[in-house]
Amino acid sequence: MSVNPRLRHLLDRFGATGSLLCAVHCAVIPVLLALAPSLGLSVWLGDGVEQGLVVFVTLLGLFSLLWGYRRHGALRALGFLVPGLFALWAGLLYDPLHHSPVPHAVVMTLGGVLVGIAHLVNLRLNHSHVHDASCAH
Repeated sequence: MSVNPRLRHLLDRFGATGSLLCAVHCAVIPVLLALAPSLGLSVWLGDGVEQGLVVFVTLLGLFSLLWGYRRHGALRALGFLVPGLFALWAGLLYDPLHHSPVPHAVVMTLGGVLVGIAHLVNLRLNHSHVHDASCAH
């Protein structure tokens, strides 16, 4: 299945931006928790938003990076994605971690940063991939 290179590029940029914004979201939560009620931000800090973000980041990351892997054949981007997703899901599902604000924020931020880096690495690999006689794609 051949896919428009612009669409592939757009997906990785979107994934990187979303993942890094997720990391910022997770890093800022401890501060916002104290301010949330007075700022009316409580809904954005709830578990539902966090679960939705983790599911979205997972689906977009897997789709985009597996698609990129089929093109460039390098595992580097997946090497950042897998531990990043593991950290995100651990922060979401592992109860003691999920209910400890600072460790939770650290793990979720680390996960978001790793997923964002994975998208950037994939973007670079896709950009530097050259179709020549040795290329099977």
